[in-house]
Amino acid sequence: MSFVIAFLTFILFLVCLLLCLLILVQLPKKEAGMGTAFGGDAAVAMFGAGSGNALTRMTKYTAGIFLVLCVLLTALNAAKNRSRSSAIERELSKTAATAPANSAAQPFSSLLAPNATNATAKAASNIAQRVADAVTNAVKATSPATNPVPGKN
Repeated sequence: MSFVIAFLTFILFLVCLLLCLLILVQLPKKEAGMGTAFGGDAAVAMFGAGSGNALTRMTKYTAGIFLVLCVLLTALNAAKNRSRSSAIERELSKTAATAPANSAAQPFSSLLAPNATNATAKAASNIAQRVADAVTNAVKATSPATNPVPGKN
């Protein structure tokens, strides 16, 4: 699938270049613009006096091919992404099925190392309490006084 997408993207790139060149080579209505800067008379020399009609027709077909390729590549990329996301969802459902059902109800001490003892759990609890006390003291130290306006009681 990715080879087809890469090939069609390359073809789309070539069609874009061809479309740009076709637009630039066309004769302008008032004999001015980018067509003359890039050799607008070359189209008359190559395709004859009715080159405006031939170039217009080629531009229409190239624009149609461009549109079809864009829609086709969008559909292919959407299908590829849909299959990739469904594979991820299958893997996630497998993982969820193998996980224990009561994993959310485990206490904090069971989330430590598998061979953690009560002493380790108590030490972790003490550290957590010290951190909470330090944060509370820091907040109290930086909080404004009860009377923020000086000189008024």
